[in-house]
Amino acid sequence: MSGSVQALDEGALLDRVQARAGEGREILDAATREVIGRVPVQTVADLDRAVARASAAQPGWAACGHGRRSELLLAAAEAIEANAEPLAHLLSREQGKPLNGPNARFELGACAAWLRATANTVLDPEVLVDDETGYAELSYQPVGVVGAIGPWNWPLMIGIWQIAPSLRMGNTVVVKPSEHTPLSVLAMVSVLGDVLPDDVLVAVSGGREIGARLAAHPAIDKVMFTGSTATGRKVVEASAGNLARLTLELGGNDAGIVLPDADPKAIAEDLFWGAFINTGQTCAALKRLYVHDAIYEDVVTELAVVAAQTPMGRGLDENNVLGPLQNPQQLAVVSRLVEDARARGGRIVTGGAPAPELGELFYPVTIVADLDDGAPLVDEEQFGPALPVIRYHDVDDAVASANRLDVGLGASVWSSDRDQAREIAGRLQAGTVWINSHGGLHPMAPFGGVKSSGYGLEFGVEGLKSVAAPRVIHG
Repeated sequence: MSGSVQALDEGALLDRVQARAGEGREILDAATREVIGRVPVQTVADLDRAVARASAAQPGWAACGHGRRSELLLAAAEAIEANAEPLAHLLSREQGKPLNGPNARFELGACAAWLRATANTVLDPEVLVDDETGYAELSYQPVGVVGAIGPWNWPLMIGIWQIAPSLRMGNTVVVKPSEHTPLSVLAMVSVLGDVLPDDVLVAVSGGREIGARLAAHPAIDKVMFTGSTATGRKVVEASAGNLARLTLELGGNDAGIVLPDADPKAIAEDLFWGAFINTGQTCAALKRLYVHDAIYEDVVTELAVVAAQTPMGRGLDENNVLGPLQNPQQLAVVSRLVEDARARGGRIVTGGAPAPELGELFYPVTIVADLDDGAPLVDEEQFGPALPVIRYHDVDDAVASANRLDVGLGASVWSSDRDQAREIAGRLQAGTVWINSHGGLHPMAPFGGVKSSGYGLEFGVEGLKSVAAPRVIHG
């Protein structure tokens, strides 16, 4: 272990992880497009060496036992908290999310909370049989080395979702951050390295070839991937050679159903943040909203009111709670889908075009009414600040619409009648269904998708089991 918790400033964190002057690849501020720093561009050979180091460290880490590993995860939470502000600033610049609201500081708080929850989760051996026929006990052992391939939208929080349970169960971890947000992840891994033993957590930055090699590496025993469904399929194919276990949290196109007894004004703010948290760049965000005809116009109006009151701009401005899209590719996706919706006769209630006066990658909150199923903005995951609102007359039709796509990460039902909402929730094909909210997660409640939104569970006891190998002993 390298010592006690250190509190560093943003410059010191960058100095630890960025490439030397004149080397590496430039990383730009998502809001201003200014250069933040240069990330090392590592090779497949570098990855192979990192995996070898993690493999060598794994037996000793497993031998520490659950108690010691939990102590070190608690120390890791303290290290995150000691460096939360500089990490949040770096995250805000690199990813684009503002410091305040459910954004950068919130994300660092979630990192510490998930580390603590994981450290304190108990997974005792389970006695399966204990009678005159015999005795059988189930326990969970480390799988070995976990390859963690992270996304760019919540790079630190989702990174911890992968790292914390893997370490807790005695695995070592090789992290491959997204090419879009590598500096903040490398900085977080460096901070964690101040309290963890050498080589139990190693990060390798680079392009797609690094991710492909990590998924296919013969010494990787488990792959955790969060990202698009298309890339998830490639991870499945790459991992087939060594039969690595998989946890895949893939694309979603979450539906919300507003029942006619809901109060539009009362639910508007929660609807808004369900859809537009992180400027809509969230896997389990509300991405298509079905509203009963009786309150349709009222819901659209109230959403527009919240949008008008919600400031967007550079993330380091303490007043803002919405930021830019993270990268030009995502801006192009949102622009294409909104323009198509406009051409189809969709009513642009708010937004509807980029905002270059704010910066290159800014797209205002866009609410599009009067679209139908089949429109690309409804059927494709926009992953940005554009929400289609679809009118329905019969709740059975709304349920059928919500279920008709080949995704199922999350969904929500909005109603003043909790029993009715729960009945509708039970009919929705999604890994998680919320009532009168959307997207909230708890470290003890398992989370995962169905259909093409992936498989495997994270969080709580089930999350620990997913990064472990079951072993049954008879006798």
